[in-house]
Amino acid sequence: MARNGNNASAAKKAKDKWKSKEWYNIHAPRMFNETVIGETPSIDPEFVIGRQAEVTVQDLTGDFSKMHIKLRFKVCDVDGHEAKTEFMGHDLTSDYVRRLTRRKKTKTDHVVDVTTADGFVLRLKTMSIADRRIQASQEEGMRAAIHEYLVAYGAQNKLADVIKAIISGDMAKDTAKACHAIIPIKRIEIRKSEVLARGEGEPESIIEAPAPVEEAAPAEEPVEAPAEEAKTE
Repeated sequence: MARNGNNASAAKKAKDKWKSKEWYNIHAPRMFNETVIGETPSIDPEFVIGRQAEVTVQDLTGDFSKMHIKLRFKVCDVDGHEAKTEFMGHDLTSDYVRRLTRRKKTKTDHVVDVTTADGFVLRLKTMSIADRRIQASQEEGMRAAIHEYLVAYGAQNKLADVIKAIISGDMAKDTAKACHAIIPIKRIEIRKSEVLARGEGEPESIIEAPAPVEEAAPAEEPVEAPAEEAKTE
């Protein structure tokens, strides 16, 4: 009986502890229009700081073609019940990577650290896909071309522009073009990014805000014509 009593007491304490928790809305950073991306419970707002959240670009924009791109955020501040996050990096889903690296494809990986124009240090991991075997000399030339292009691009652009180019696919296409003189590579993907050091200020939004919906003007009520007075003889 005593044992059952202890179990009941522990269950009650756990229930009371859960009831004492409050819910906090997790917002994406300004780069993604501070959209609410989830909720998290905590008994103290200090415990919310440092928690991480992961969403796909599709979740934020509704663009089905970007469902394979995952974004990572970390809570950096709490104001009331609103938790603010900072961008930590992105990743491609494992099933998307598997589809790209089917049989008879050659995959090579490269890592490049770049410093953006606004001082962020970003680690970029690229993935090159070729239809034929890549020789050691070609891979060395590709590595140099990829490094040169990405370092120069980062130095000329702010973090927001770099992330926008990654999500749109423009950076991957231009990186492949930079390697074309060495080997006509079929495809290059920016497989992963990671913020190693923060720079100056908060990156601007890279997602267009939806156009405001104009409210329809209220319909005018029909005006009734005055009733004619009955004629008296």
